[in-house]
Amino acid sequence: MYVRMSTDHQKYSTENQADAIREYAERRQIDIVRTYTDAGKSGLSLGGRDALQSLIQDVEHGGAGYTMILVLDVTRWGRFQDADESAFYEYRCKRAGIDVQYVAEQFENDGSPVSTIVKGVKRAMAGEYSRELSSKVFAGQCRLIELGFRQGGPAGYGLRRVLLDEQRQLKSVLKRGEHKSLQTDRVILEAGPADEVNTVKWIYAAFTDEGLREAAIAAKLNQQGTSTDLGREWTRGVVHTILTNEKYIGNNVFNRRSFKLKKRRVVNSPDMWVRSNGAFAGIIDPSVFYTAQGIIRERARKFSDDDMLARLRSLHDRQGWLSGILIDETEDMPSSSAYAYRFGGLSHAYKLIGYDPGRDLSFIEDNRHIRRMHPDIVSGVVERITNLGARVRTDTDTDFLIVNEEIKASIVISRCYASATGHNRWKLRLDAGLMPDITIAVRLAANNRDILDYYLLPSIDIAASTLRFAETNPLALDAYRFDDLEVFFMLAERAAWPVAA
Repeated sequence: MYVRMSTDHQKYSTENQADAIREYAERRQIDIVRTYTDAGKSGLSLGGRDALQSLIQDVEHGGAGYTMILVLDVTRWGRFQDADESAFYEYRCKRAGIDVQYVAEQFENDGSPVSTIVKGVKRAMAGEYSRELSSKVFAGQCRLIELGFRQGGPAGYGLRRVLLDEQRQLKSVLKRGEHKSLQTDRVILEAGPADEVNTVKWIYAAFTDEGLREAAIAAKLNQQGTSTDLGREWTRGVVHTILTNEKYIGNNVFNRRSFKLKKRRVVNSPDMWVRSNGAFAGIIDPSVFYTAQGIIRERARKFSDDDMLARLRSLHDRQGWLSGILIDETEDMPSSSAYAYRFGGLSHAYKLIGYDPGRDLSFIEDNRHIRRMHPDIVSGVVERITNLGARVRTDTDTDFLIVNEEIKASIVISRCYASATGHNRWKLRLDAGLMPDITIAVRLAANNRDILDYYLLPSIDIAASTLRFAETNPLALDAYRFDDLEVFFMLAERAAWPVAA
């Protein structure tokens, strides 16, 4: 039998499902020889449902030891948004000679036209239920945000989550990983320890008054021995997040990113954000915060190609030479990475203004960009894992990410280069000697600025220390290729255990 329970219906606990299935089996003199259980798993997709994946694998590889699969009803098989996906997994079992029976449904799953029609309707209704529930939950979250309450996620450096009862009376300060136990309780943010608050204020002052950039601020904090709220070193990305997040002036902002119904994660435009201004006491003066936003917007202001080249030509006329460092250190200039991105490389921008540096700079530019890119990718992965409620730390000796003290992951960026025949190629060197459990290979596009795709390479399957990729690769490699890292994040996500009342 296969049983599944998500977190939305306690009455469908795996124990209750198992009792109903056993009663059905006894009436029909069926022996249950094995149980597959997905506890606390959403039925929206196959991802994360290890038991169902294992079931299908056992069925298709033969030797499963059973001739029938018993499931409580169509919804326990899944609430897939595409009804055909639910039918596809059932068909894979049927193709292997093993029937799927839904014991609590009012029809026999015998392949008759009536059962086929009813199953189709039931599957569509199961998917629609999830869509309606998602809309209701989202509306409820938006309402709570407008009332000033926090909806998920860590507090962040310099702030702490505070638990309130239904009369808005203070109950306790929540530590990292702690959650409210009563539905009527609510969470808001308040200022954290004084040393963290002072550090946040110093970051804003250094950025707005001293003109330091995020990377320089991070370097100074690391030199002082100051750690982030996660106990790690500061990076440019962490500093930038502090400088741009409105929670530091007391604003509650929600729906900046969406990941509804386990679909692709999207970044929403500001007009779709849900906000409550002044929801709690901020630790940064709004005038300082908006000064920082103005600096960031001005720095990111879009120049036309002609404007950028004119500024580059003017800088060359003044200095007589050019370099990436000189460009970055010159006020009122776009960054060297902006030139590289806009014109396909800094050396190409030099050619457009008639400047010859006397050597090929593209490889140096790419490596410099990759070195800047790596900590941002790591920071993004860490933030995403933390938001899922999991634990992650960086091993200081190996730079591996240790997830839940269970998985060692290494992040490696692979630059693109052209072969002698003009085709794109990638070479990846793995930390074979250190043996991470999973290597996250980030493959860059031809411009070596944008991310093309990801490979999740488990050490148990990848023995070579060097891998070479082409634009089209054998299945032995492309089986590990993904457009994003959601599959990796599923490994890190924690599932709540059901609690008996």
